[in-house]
Order: sequence, then C-alpha cells, then structure tokens
Amino acid sequence: MKILYFSRSYTAHDHRFLSAIVEGGHKTFFLPLENKKPSERRPLPKNVRQLSGSPKEVIAKIKPDLIHAGPLTDCGYQVARSGFHPFIAMSWGSDILWEAQRNSIARKRVRFSLNHADLVIGDCQSVKTAVLKTGVPKERIVTFPWGVDLEKFHPKGDDGALRSRLGWQTEFVILHLRAWEALYDPMTVVRAFVGAAHENPRLRLLIPGSGSLQTKIKREIEKAGMKDRVHFPGQISQMELPNYFHAADIYLSASLSDGSSVSLMEALACGIPALVSDIPGNREWVEAGKQGWLFPVKNANVLRELILRSSVSKKSKDMGAQARKAAEQRADWRKNKQELDRAYELAMESAR
Repeated sequence: MKILYFSRSYTAHDHRFLSAIVEGGHKTFFLPLENKKPSERRPLPKNVRQLSGSPKEVIAKIKPDLIHAGPLTDCGYQVARSGFHPFIAMSWGSDILWEAQRNSIARKRVRFSLNHADLVIGDCQSVKTAVLKTGVPKERIVTFPWGVDLEKFHPKGDDGALRSRLGWQTEFVILHLRAWEALYDPMTVVRAFVGAAHENPRLRLLIPGSGSLQTKIKREIEKAGMKDRVHFPGQISQMELPNYFHAADIYLSASLSDGSSVSLMEALACGIPALVSDIPGNREWVEAGKQGWLFPVKNANVLRELILRSSVSKKSKDMGAQARKAAEQRADWRKNKQELDRAYELAMESAR
C-alpha cells in the first residue's frame, strides 16, 4: 500500500511511525508541514521518501492509497479540507486535550479533522474520551500507546559515567525531560526543586532541553544559588537518552496536559519511579504508591514535599519494579505498533 505520512516536522515520534510503516511493507512517503531544522538527529528510515509542497499538490503527484496525518489542528485539518479518502487523523494529545480547550479556532479545526476522517488514532483513554465527545463513533477510533523499545530502555543499563563526570555519585538525582514551555510547567519543577534542595543538600536536577522559558528557568536557578546542583546539557540525542534515565533516581514531569507521555513510558521501562502531575493521561500509568507519586498541577509546595519524601523513600526499589512491569504490559512498541496496520485496514474498509 502507498501511504503518505503528513506531520508537522520530523521528530523522534515521527521516526517511530515512519519506521513502523516501512516495516509493515508499505511504500512510504513523508510530508513535513514545517520547513525548519528537525529536532530528530537520526536520518529518515530507509525507504522513506520525503516530499515538499501542499497536501493537494502531493496527493496529485503520488496518488497515495491512504493518508496518515496529525496533529489535528494543522496537518489533519489540511487533509480534511482536501477531501481525500481514506484519511486517518492522528491526535498528538495536546491538539485535542490542550489547544482545542483554549482556542476556538483550534477547537473548530479539531472537530473538522475528526468529522472528515475515516479513522482516528489516539494514544490514551483521555484522547479517546475527547474524540467521542465530538461525535465520532467508537468504531472509528483506535487507541494504543505509542510505546517504547523495551530493549533500549531497561533497568540494567549504565549511565555512561554521567554521574561520575558530574561528581554526583552519591547524590539523589531528579530527571526532567519535558520541553521548557508553559504546557509542561517547568517553572513549578524549578521552584519545587529549589525549595527541596534548601532542605536536602543531596538533591540534584538533570534538565536537558530548551524552550521559550529558558531565560526564566536559568534566572530562577541562579537567583537561588543552585547552579552547582543543576545540570543543563541542552538538547540530547536519542542515543544519549538511556544514559540520562540510568543516571536518575526519579523521573519528574509537571505537565498540565498529556496523553500517554513517551518520556514517562521510557522512565517506567528503565525501572525509575515517576513523580508526575495528577492528570488523566498520567493516571493511566502511575498509581500513587505503586509506580511513583502524583501531585496536583501547579502545586510547587506539594511537589517539594514529594521530592523530599521520594529522596528518602525505602519503597523506590519496589516502585521501580512496578514501573518496569507496567511498561512491559502496555508500553511495548513492538506489540503496540501492530495496531497501526489494523487501523490502516479499518480505514480502507471504512472508505470503500
């Protein structure tokens, strides 16, 4: 089957799906919406042909058998407007759970995309519930977590001497991997860490990445006199990523909205307890006291207390085992990606 995969840019998530499409035996074309430097450093998977132009131009040129497009607010919307079928609309979580809840134009585009799709793909029950509320019947929704490579992300790897290079061999290391944007609320993370670190001098924060809040984040750390307790490595590659999980004692995310977060699933797969915001997407993966802890969104005081509690917890080993078990049961990408071919078959049948 000839499949056109249309996405906003080229990220690690796009690499994951493009690889799965090729492995499914399909002739694969990739159309990025944005003409900018990709965040994914790996080349396109072998046998993927990248195209340029508008969706209508590309459709006329290659005549695909099926289009797989998302996010819903832009890529999905453009395909819906083209009138092409069969069309699979894939939610990226934030499009329907965040953008559509705060912007009337985004909300209209999401509804338009969903109402014109032959099938909808989502990564969690929260997305499925939101899609159902727009009137899409459950028979046209396929839900599966995007998942992780359980052989790449596992509890027995080493950190590539990261902790020793930082001089943090005996410290309690917190890992934050989310983008430095308002949606992921890194300022609550920084404020909670600063408060906790004043009480426990062993605390350290690994915070790779970048974003529009970079100046505020670094200013807050410097103002608190915590520069020696925080490491800012910048953007890290997929190859480096396992080292950061293995260097951490706990994974932390304060996201205000999420589907099935891939970085959370990677942390669980590495057997790391998770300290995450109490939102529906996270509750699908973390049960308080089992795989980690939950805290109210934007509540730096509760987060500070939980950071301190987790740093002395005697349950961390058991929580790590529960985390790995959860990943093995539901986050195995080798199994989950089989749902992609099922979705393609359903979409083809629906469009007939």
